[in-house]
Amino acid sequence: MAVQPIRPFADPVLRTVAEPVTSFDRELRGLVKSLQATMRAGAGRAGLAAPQLGVSLRVLVYELDGRAGHLINPRLEPSERKIVADEACLSAPGLWWPLERSYMVTARGRDMFGKPVTVRALGMLARVLQHEADHLDGVLFIDRLPEDERERFLQTASS
Repeated sequence: MAVQPIRPFADPVLRTVAEPVTSFDRELRGLVKSLQATMRAGAGRAGLAAPQLGVSLRVLVYELDGRAGHLINPRLEPSERKIVADEACLSAPGLWWPLERSYMVTARGRDMFGKPVTVRALGMLARVLQHEADHLDGVLFIDRLPEDERERFLQTASS
């Protein structure tokens, strides 16, 4: 599959709630493969969501520390335990910012064939799943920053 360009954080598609997947067909499998190829095309890429390729569907892929996969129509169950760590986004390359997220998540969804999938993740993989699931809801990680930090991020991004 071909590597696709990643939409910048100002693109309106990233602010749109993605539609649920209803057809588990060849087109969906092609989208998953394009997401995987695009994610793997650059160093340090651990996850990608369909809206980042301009496709408003609830699909995400991940690969970190030997764990790789995809989730269609994911639902996340975050833990109460939180942790702060630096986070970045492929739609705003090169900008890392400390952000609080749940340390552990259980993600439930479907695979590209429609079969149920459950992923339990800790630490950085939990962060990646939360970040990518946010994209499916039209939320960017900067939306989770305190207002003053968000302003600093936007100033840094525009300079």
